[in-house]
Amino acid sequence: MDKNKPDKKELEHKIIEMIKTCYDPEIPVNIYEMGLIYDIQIDDSYQALVKMTLTSPGCPVAGTLPGEVQEKVKSVEGIANARVEVIWDPPWTPDMMTEEAKLELGFL
Repeated sequence: MDKNKPDKKELEHKIIEMIKTCYDPEIPVNIYEMGLIYDIQIDDSYQALVKMTLTSPGCPVAGTLPGEVQEKVKSVEGIANARVEVIWDPPWTPDMMTEEAKLELGFL
């Protein structure tokens, strides 16, 4: 591994930590714990691709949340650029939430 290039696993961890600062304003749990982030990929030129979903196609933040995620991921040191792809398959369900999120929202 080139010492001058950031470690991709470390960058992925930093991206996750940054994504954990994103919230749906109606839900007091961050979008990572909600299970809305399906995949994070970092290519060899340090472009990040985040595949995410929303709780529903009619989600009130559908127009703003992906852009917020993209800007926050781009701000991670070592990431050259970021792109967010909103996907609907598989559809999000409450089962995708972490145990902590389920506890916070009273699902357990």
